Amino acid sequence: MKLVVATRNKKKLLEIKEILKGMDLVLLSLDAYKNSPKVIENGKTFKENAVKKAVKLARFTGEFCLGEDSGLCVDALDGAPGIYSARFSGNGKNDIKNNLKLLKLLKGLPRSKRKAHYVCAAALADKGGLVGVVEGRCNGLIAFEPKGSAGFGYDPVFYIPKYKKTFAQLGEKIKHKMSHRYHALEKARRVIQKYIVKQAAG
Repeated sequence: MKLVVATRNKKKLLEIKEILKGMDLVLLSLDAYKNSPKVIENGKTFKENAVKKAVKLARFTGEFCLGEDSGLCVDALDGAPGIYSARFSGNGKNDIKNNLKLLKLLKGLPRSKRKAHYVCAAALADKGGLVGVVEGRCNGLIAFEPKGSAGFGYDPVFYIPKYKKTFAQLGEKIKHKMSHRYHALEKARRVIQKYIVKQAAG
């Protein structure tokens, strides 16, 4: 069965493929649909944005779709950047600029005040509407400087005390067993499995 993922981010798609491997699915990204509508992410929560993406894309493609929204929430910044994680540094935004802005805002704060967590919401929809929405979370700290080259987004500054490394240093293998996206997609896996069984039963 096809599952269309509402993203053009190749690294994100690879991560989702890796976590959902073993399922009877063909995963496609928005690149397979050149004229797909742009979704304005104006929801107030990760779940709202994920649902918007999934429902709009399912309506457009007629296929089973996964909408995902994720980001970083930092305690010392009252939960920012949150839903604005991808566009945190404004115009000309990119991962490096976002990370540098974050580190600048936390400059001088001790380790004990650098608590943060990643959140991922995943919504599933078909042309009939929303099928289910789930959320995953991963706790950590914000490092004092970027380290590592794996992953994307805030991974170089997201530090896991248990491993004494950032997500970007840990690499995909360990990250995919503990990340916010892993926790959300493991829940989504159950929703997808039920949907496949239901479709097969007609």
